[in-house]
Amino acid sequence: MTLTATADETQPDAQPFLRIQEVADQVGLTTRSIRYYEEMGLLSPARSDGSYRLYDADDVARLQFIKGLRDDAGFSLAEIGQLLEDENARVQTRAKFRATSDRTERRALLHEGIDRIDRQVSTLRAKIDRLQGMIDTATARRRHLEDHLAELEPGSEVHAHTPP
Repeated sequence: MTLTATADETQPDAQPFLRIQEVADQVGLTTRSIRYYEEMGLLSPARSDGSYRLYDADDVARLQFIKGLRDDAGFSLAEIGQLLEDENARVQTRAKFRATSDRTERRALLHEGIDRIDRQVSTLRAKIDRLQGMIDTATARRRHLEDHLAELEPGSEVHAHTPP
């Protein structure tokens, strides 16, 4: 989505637009990362008459969400893209649901929404399973080191070990 907008909005209720460096500073990302997210289709900022990228509050919130999924939860950009696509579809489905009173159409929309949520849950469960595997591996390494430590206690017999 490419819109034409101006950075100096004169309407009192208009959201102020920010340039890419201002957004990067606010969110804690590099301008390069923000441009890359745009190239990947994760973000669609407005454009000024001079083709400068202009970001509104929704764009900033979306970037914060992307950053959190990437940094805090360790999601790949492909997984983030799917989650964002599902969120966009949810908003569209809600609007379609509210716009119709046809029971068959509403039922189909609800099934579509459930399918998307099931896919999100599956993505999240897969992430949990990968993290649990990492925790289990680290816990086993810790137990192995504790066993070595116990062998070094006074009165213990020291054994040659092979790596696990």
